[in-house]
Amino acid sequence: MYVPGDDEKKLKKVESLDVDCIVMNCEDGVAANRKEEARRTIRKVLGELQFKRAECAVRVNALSSNLTEDDLGVILLSERLPEAIVLPKVETVEDLNLFESMTRFKLRDRKLQNPFRLIFMIESAIGLINMKDIAKAANSLRERGVFCAEAVIFGSDDFIADIGASKEENLANLVYVRQKIVTIAKAFNLQAIDAVHINLKDDLGLKTISEEGAALGFTGKQVIHPAQIDIVQKAFSPSEEKVNEAKRLIEAYNEHQLSGKGAFTFRQKMIDRPLLLQAEQLISMSEALKLS
Repeated sequence: MYVPGDDEKKLKKVESLDVDCIVMNCEDGVAANRKEEARRTIRKVLGELQFKRAECAVRVNALSSNLTEDDLGVILLSERLPEAIVLPKVETVEDLNLFESMTRFKLRDRKLQNPFRLIFMIESAIGLINMKDIAKAANSLRERGVFCAEAVIFGSDDFIADIGASKEENLANLVYVRQKIVTIAKAFNLQAIDAVHINLKDDLGLKTISEEGAALGFTGKQVIHPAQIDIVQKAFSPSEEKVNEAKRLIEAYNEHQLSGKGAFTFRQKMIDRPLLLQAEQLISMSEALKLS
């Protein structure tokens, strides 16, 4: 969930939220004349707040803004550092390399206990075209000790503006883009986070688009208001009914294997190895969510 970095009152409310990741924001959502306030406030609350199970992240300004170095110069002075850093509007491998060098320089007098988890955003046509190379380069950053690539986020609003498309809340005109982002992300073992839904009153639309994102293979979805959290979490979490069905399928498959035969019929469906793997993944996801 995104929280404006210049709003200390909203930042302090995150302690009560049951979310996977809290992103304290320096970029979009913070006015140009409030950037410095956002940096100072984030640095302050990093040492005060308890994030519980939520990953603690900071989204800096894009490199093209010429504000990234200022963000890092303040935030990385905090006694307690964020677990993850979100870099928006990544378009080239050079963007990643510059950001890594910039971060390394700001940390030159400080030893990291653990590398930052890196979350980068694809928000333009050129970024999408270059995403394969970007994802590959992001994974290689692990060797340098500052960043460990974790996820990619689809920034749909900036992408739509970049290509001159119309805004459709159901993202029907962006299916190709979303599929490509998921495919490349998963090929490089990165989580894929789907577009934000900005209509805060449209619960049904949020539910529908979240379920579609989960079906496409996205790992999760950006949220901008606490009211969206439960809807999104339910869409991306396997139901108890589906988990139980997956367990029954695996049991039936194992019994069938004793016969020495291959594919078989289960609930009027032809079952083979790929469907078994899907069932195993669903159960693993369910167990992981219970532990988090």
